[in-house]
Amino acid sequence: MEPRGALKAAIAAMAVIAAIGLFVSACATGGTGARDEGPAGSDAVVPSAAPSPSRSSAANEPTRLDVVRMVKDDPEVAKAVKQDLKPCVADEYPVDVSYGDLTGGVANDIVVNVMTCGDAVGVGSYVYRMENHRYQNVFKAEEPPVYAEIDRGDLVVTQQIYEKSDPLSYPSSEDVITYNWRGSHFAFVTSTRNVYSNAVGNGGTPAPAGN
Repeated sequence: MEPRGALKAAIAAMAVIAAIGLFVSACATGGTGARDEGPAGSDAVVPSAAPSPSRSSAANEPTRLDVVRMVKDDPEVAKAVKQDLKPCVADEYPVDVSYGDLTGGVANDIVVNVMTCGDAVGVGSYVYRMENHRYQNVFKAEEPPVYAEIDRGDLVVTQQIYEKSDPLSYPSSEDVITYNWRGSHFAFVTSTRNVYSNAVGNGGTPAPAGN
């Protein structure tokens, strides 16, 4: 072999050996190219914070029938309301049930509205909160017609007001009262009264006041 050819062969062999050495070094250190050039510890796994206690899931919440039994067994509920709490059709009870966070407890609170079967007039509204592993009555309103609901973390109770000549479907006004949970009870926040016109035609709808 000519000296020039031998020199080329030697250079090529050294290049191959150097490339193999770099490959083996990268594999041994778990290298990933440019990513290894960053600050030390940049790829360290940060332990996640301990999970906070979770609220009860929907699967663990009382069913509508469970809620009906809870209301019937509740000594805080008026006897007249319990007497009205009967199935309208088959096992369909006239209750509206809402689940949500009103009191910041370990489980969702339950808002229950008991109504009449025929005209769906609210005869009682209640809030149940999980305390000591069982639901406790922490709010009630039993002056019909009444309806309670959850609104952005507050309890909003609507109380319709009738004059003597008002038909059942057209109250003269309504009070909308907002309550907020204050550690151990619901506290009054604000109240708004909406007054409606009593000018109702034959079979017509009430006109808004002022129109």
